[in-house]
Amino acid sequence: MSGSTAFRPKTRTWTAALVALAAPVCCDAAMAQGTPPPAVSVRPVQSRQITATGDFVGRVTAINKVDVVARVAGFIKERNFIEGQQVKTGDLLFRIEPDTYRAAVDQQKANLARAQATQLNAALQLQRAQELVTRRDTPVSTLDQRTADEKAAAADVLQAQALLEQAQINLGYTEIRSPIDGRIGIANFTVGNLVRPSSGTLATIVSQDPIYVTFQVSERDLINYKRRVAESADKDPRVTIHIKLPNGSEYPHPGVTNFTDVQVDPTTDTVTVRAQLPNPEGLLTPGGVVAISTERGPPKSALVVPLSAVQLDQAGRYVLVVDENKKVEQRRVTTGVEQGRDVVVTNGLKEGELVVVEGIQKVRPGQVVTATVVPEN
Repeated sequence: MSGSTAFRPKTRTWTAALVALAAPVCCDAAMAQGTPPPAVSVRPVQSRQITATGDFVGRVTAINKVDVVARVAGFIKERNFIEGQQVKTGDLLFRIEPDTYRAAVDQQKANLARAQATQLNAALQLQRAQELVTRRDTPVSTLDQRTADEKAAAADVLQAQALLEQAQINLGYTEIRSPIDGRIGIANFTVGNLVRPSSGTLATIVSQDPIYVTFQVSERDLINYKRRVAESADKDPRVTIHIKLPNGSEYPHPGVTNFTDVQVDPTTDTVTVRAQLPNPEGLLTPGGVVAISTERGPPKSALVVPLSAVQLDQAGRYVLVVDENKKVEQRRVTTGVEQGRDVVVTNGLKEGELVVVEGIQKVRPGQVVTATVVPEN
């Protein structure tokens, strides 16, 4: 009895172990038979015409910038603009009290009239002296003196005319007008203030459209650029640039380079390049910083996949590819430049292959999946 009692527990232990080992096999088999393959979304690898680009940081600068200053001294009588508004060439900005300068013009007009009268009298005296000398009623020395007097009077007329013109110019300077089209900034002086040429800037005007963007390129980039120009058919030195605004949006108007500096900055070993862009909406403000991409050569065919398909681990970048048997395969890839939501793949894929873009976390290499092709955004 004691032997029989000792044997029964051992038999139950082996039975329990066999049941425990068999249970996962049965469950896996049931899952394999009853659970559908995981669903993923895929996109085909596409071939596109891609233009190689270079990325730089640029500074927005105005094509024209004018610091408005007073050219004569006086009290500001009027200010005829709103700070920040657009102004046109010839618009009246400030008016300096003109009374003193108008009086100076009147005085110079009187001086000119007096000089002209003196010249007329000298001319008549010269004419009489010439007649008397002809009749030998006066000495030649008198004729010489009358001739000198007439010439001196003519010189006084010229001087009076010059002083009148200067007075009229000064009177014109009491009206300070815009020399360019642009946007005017803060007025540093208000009505009633005394200003003079030494007072400094009254206001600053900057042109808005078109506008410049300058950026620095390395000597290596400059050499490569000159080589591309030399090898191109049209020898066009201009380069198209695209801008990304500080908020991350794309600027809608491309620009074209129009100037490359003639020397290298020894402190940075870079060369300044300037491009001109339209700015009809005023999105670009002088002094601002923008991201710049330049086109390097003509477009070339390249393979692209969505950025969402590219994964990264310790071995590098990879994508999951669904083959014709609907099995998942891990494929190592080499990527290039980004193109919006896509990225260029330079190695590891072929055109038309299906890469997983959604559901990557649910699958593993070798697994059979249900793939749904999603359209391009």
